[in-house]
Amino acid sequence: MREVVLDTETTGLDPKAGHRIVEIGAVELVNHLPTGSSQQIYINPERDMPAEAFAVHGLSEEFLADKPTFAAIAEAFLEFVGDATLIIHNAEFDMKFLNAELARLGRPALPAERAIDTVGMARRKFPGAQASLDALCRRFQIDLTDRTLHGALKDARLLSEVYLELIGGRQPGLELAAGRAAAMAAANMPMAQRTQRAARPHAPTAEEEAAHARFLEKLKDPIWSA
Repeated sequence: MREVVLDTETTGLDPKAGHRIVEIGAVELVNHLPTGSSQQIYINPERDMPAEAFAVHGLSEEFLADKPTFAAIAEAFLEFVGDATLIIHNAEFDMKFLNAELARLGRPALPAERAIDTVGMARRKFPGAQASLDALCRRFQIDLTDRTLHGALKDARLLSEVYLELIGGRQPGLELAAGRAAAMAAANMPMAQRTQRAARPHAPTAEEEAAHARFLEKLKDPIWSA
C-alpha cells in the first residue's frame, strides 16, 4: 500500500483571490513505513509575496524568482504522487490549491476522496484537544526544535510521524511487520541478516529417566496400570 504525505506553502489563503503555491513537499510511505523517497519543489508563483505569507514560511519573492513555474513541475509532481493515497493535514486547503493549479493547465483535478485529512483523524481520536501539527507533535513527543518557520517538506516529514501515531503507533498491526520487507526493498535498504541456529536436543538424560521411574514407583494405582 503506497501513501504520500503531502504539504504545500502558498502566497495566501485562497486560490480564488489569485494566491498560488510556492512549495510542495511530499514523503512516500509503503505499508505505513517511510521509504526514504521524498520530493521538494520550490515554485515561482508569478506574483508578489505578501508579508503575511512570508512571515509564515520565509520564502521571498527574490528567492522564488528563478524557480520553475507550476506548469514546469506539474508532470514531475503528478508522477511522484501517482495513484497513492494522499495524507494531508487540513486536506481541503492543500487540495483546493493543487486543483486550482491543475485547472490553470487544463488538467484533471485530484479527487477529494484520495485524501486522508489528519486534522479530522486527530479530532476524532482526541475530541476537544488542539489538532494543529505543532500540538500533535508535542502530544507524540516528536522533535520540533528546528521548526521556526513552516516548510512543506519539513512539515510533510513531521506529519508522516504524526500520521503513524494516529493510526496506532509505529506497529499498529501485524500487517506492518509483513509489509516491512516490501518497504525496505522499495527504499533500497538492506534487511538485517539472521543466523539460523541448530535446534537444541531435548531428550532426557539417563539420570533424569531413572529419577522419573523412581517417582512413578511412589504413585498408588496409577491409571495407566489399570
